[in-house]
Amino acid sequence: MTRILITSATVVDGTEGPARTADVLVEDARIRAILPVGQHAPTPGTRVIDATGLVLAPGFIDMHAHSDLEILLDPTHPSRITQGITTEVLGQDGLSYAPVDDAVLTGVRTAIASWNTNPTDLDFSWRSVGEYLARLDQGIATNAAYLVPHGTLRAGIVGWDDTRATPGQIAHMQDVVAAAMEQGAVGLSAGLTYTPGMYADDDELVALCLTVAAHDGYFAPHQRSYGAGALDGYAAMIRVARRTGCPLHLTHATMNFGPNEGRAHELLAMVDRAVEDGVDITLDSYPYSVGATSLAAILPSWSTAGGTGATLARLGDSDALERIRHDLEVTGSDGCHGVPVDWDTIEISGVRNPDLDDVVGRRITDIAADQRTSPFDAFVAVLRDDDLATGILQHVGHEENVRAIMQHPRHMAGSDGLLAGAKPHPRAWGTFARYLGHYTRDLGLMSLEECVGHLTGRAARRLRLRDRGLVRNGYAADLVLFDPRTVADAASYADPRRPATGIEYVLVAGEVALDRGRLTGALAGRALRRRPIGTS
Repeated sequence: MTRILITSATVVDGTEGPARTADVLVEDARIRAILPVGQHAPTPGTRVIDATGLVLAPGFIDMHAHSDLEILLDPTHPSRITQGITTEVLGQDGLSYAPVDDAVLTGVRTAIASWNTNPTDLDFSWRSVGEYLARLDQGIATNAAYLVPHGTLRAGIVGWDDTRATPGQIAHMQDVVAAAMEQGAVGLSAGLTYTPGMYADDDELVALCLTVAAHDGYFAPHQRSYGAGALDGYAAMIRVARRTGCPLHLTHATMNFGPNEGRAHELLAMVDRAVEDGVDITLDSYPYSVGATSLAAILPSWSTAGGTGATLARLGDSDALERIRHDLEVTGSDGCHGVPVDWDTIEISGVRNPDLDDVVGRRITDIAADQRTSPFDAFVAVLRDDDLATGILQHVGHEENVRAIMQHPRHMAGSDGLLAGAKPHPRAWGTFARYLGHYTRDLGLMSLEECVGHLTGRAARRLRLRDRGLVRNGYAADLVLFDPRTVADAASYADPRRPATGIEYVLVAGEVALDRGRLTGALAGRALRRRPIGTS
């Protein structure tokens, strides 16, 4: 039995109430006592951690993670543990690896290779959500919750084409969602700018959200536009929530591209009006103005129907290419959020084909200049040569919007951390330390107590975690100790895998996963399953 006494800690407990100094006793995976300093004498075998000058907080909860495979490939999970994350939510943006059959798994692995790679040495032995969660239980550093991915679901029942689902197919999808929720999923995600989720109409989403609501879950959509149609896209998701009573979580809530500069207040006012009407809405964001996705994601939706093979065929057809070029450069592709593409905002972050390593870290305009070709032709060549597996950074955000959204009372943190590629977005390693250091300590946009609440208690309430997200007697000992004077994100666009500074200790289920800033290799995490309605 593990017994740890943390002494003289500044406890910021996740409730957003005032900090206090206390000793905290951890025993057998639980917080057993929170006591005045010096009141509890350690018994033999108790490890004592002197937390003088350190903040003790609940372990951080990442509401939007893309670690679905990485957490299995490297269960010690350094990108999460070193920034204090003890729970993350997987199955995001409508595309993940369960529930699947063999054919759907093959298609999904290819479709999101730029997000997660497509490893050949991983045993994809699961097919159902329950089997995937059981695989996580075999040993991971963090806890993980899972959302049923709508696009994956649709691929298996409707297909990858631009097709309206029949009533029978919708009923089948509802049955699969219900089964996945019973197996432990916490809700439904959607990727409405990604194939094939983009082909669903709102009536299909309403039907599925009715099932999710009946199983006490929530809906987390990557909505239909973060550019020219951003506000309309958010409004559509709120209408789905109104029609169904399903709690809505607006994932990576951003207002990007030129048309949205300085307009975050319009989104937040929309959210506030809906909340006043009784709609249950929360949102997450990452504290950076640069976005990240796949290079193929900016293609117009019609050109990606049918999956990877059909898309590549269109990239070799001159008539299709001219139509794609016009949609991207003139009218504004729906894949590029309705805004004509600015090639100088797109930077290659990772490739699968090693022959393309020289384009990583470079913008499309620079690649085109070197190749003495047009940016569009350079874009197409990279896509074709990399079998659509290319990752990108998009320099399309606005700092004033980032700051406004993070201060909303229903906001929480989601890294949207893509871990694949040579130069992934630094948010995968730096998000939580950046909130604490840059935005809270340095800029003073919120108090430390409020910031910790964003990262912990608020997220636990959304996930209905009854024993996590707070420093409280009897709660799971998922805890982080950090130095508020030095905590900072060290990851940068040039060096995106640098661990955060100032995170000293991380405990998961009472086991020390980070000890004086060093990984221990502890694998005390597990899958966090939705509890059936009526259970305690």
